[in-house]
Amino acid sequence: MAPSRLAPPPRGGRGAQQKGDGRMSSRFSEAPTGRKDILTEEVFHAILTLERRRAERSKNPFVLMLLDLRAMHKNGAEAPFVKRLTSIVSDAARESDIIGWYEEQSILALIFTEINLEEKGPVVTEVLHSKVSAALHDNFDHKSAANIRISVHFFPESWDKGQSVREADIKLYPDLSRERSGKRLPRIVKRGMDIVGGAALLLILSPVLAIIALAIKLNSKGPVIFEQERLGQFGKRFKCLKFRTMYANNDPKIHREYVQRFIGGQVAGQQNNNGAEPVVYKITNDPRVTPIGRFLRKTSLDECPQFWNVLRGEMSLVGPRPPVPYEFEVYDFWHRRRVLEIKPGVTGLWQVSGRSRTCFDDMVRLDLRYSQSWSLWLDLKILLATPLAIFTGDGAF
Repeated sequence: MAPSRLAPPPRGGRGAQQKGDGRMSSRFSEAPTGRKDILTEEVFHAILTLERRRAERSKNPFVLMLLDLRAMHKNGAEAPFVKRLTSIVSDAARESDIIGWYEEQSILALIFTEINLEEKGPVVTEVLHSKVSAALHDNFDHKSAANIRISVHFFPESWDKGQSVREADIKLYPDLSRERSGKRLPRIVKRGMDIVGGAALLLILSPVLAIIALAIKLNSKGPVIFEQERLGQFGKRFKCLKFRTMYANNDPKIHREYVQRFIGGQVAGQQNNNGAEPVVYKITNDPRVTPIGRFLRKTSLDECPQFWNVLRGEMSLVGPRPPVPYEFEVYDFWHRRRVLEIKPGVTGLWQVSGRSRTCFDDMVRLDLRYSQSWSLWLDLKILLATPLAIFTGDGAF
């Protein structure tokens, strides 16, 4: 969409008559009627979710604009004012744009669809903000216009490489907030399971963990615990803990390049006597891995320190695998949903369904299936299936 098409109502036009003291005339009867299809909060949230899904697949961005009227309500905003505002906003939008209530009678919202792919997000949002802001100042007195707080949100979000903060714009995901509030009690129980389960496992496994720590220390130089920056829910960064399985001071470039090629579908399966083996997510025969590290990876014992991440609330016992930042940089738009919709976990549907012997797109689909059908019973089934997956070691490297 060319932003220049979004034109404010003409200055001084009918319904925008200005008094000598700078206040607008209150003759709302002369205001344009505007559009009749102002969507309710529930319908608008559903449309926003569908528009997000469409943009993920088509890669055609859109802009969500929110006009917050809560400051006006504190000052006694009347129904005629709200009616006139919706009329002005309707005139500023195209017929294909979507208008509705983000929060009923408190936050009016517009979705500007089919944004020009050649336009940069910051440029588009600035232009749209300026246009709508000018329309408000042309039709309301300065105090009223200033009390309408405008925010503009571009989708898909720009998560640039090297950016220190990668948290998602939660305003683009009202459906997730609604879902979380609707499952408040089950989520409280899930958190309780995480605390009790994480603490119990650390206590029960403490002798084994001590032996592993000693073996790592005797096997190679370096710290026992390896801290790696990962992305949690909504892109929040945290330090993921693992037992060190590699030699110290190794070059992460090998893994970075492999993972990025794997996500892009550029890694071929290895050959054996029976033909090509499936492509795996992790590097097989990684020269950086220590002898004890190979055993820990095969048995997934290197993940045990993550129970401490669970106790800290950064992870859950069950959830998607938390990605490293350089992995996220090459995600397709729809891949990003796996770090948005639910907290990452120590184990998950992917780990018990195929682990590394699953192509990346299928792994993401498993994570999304889990987030969409999540229940306490599903968590319990995954937890019960995890020991068998660890014992067989299928797909673990």
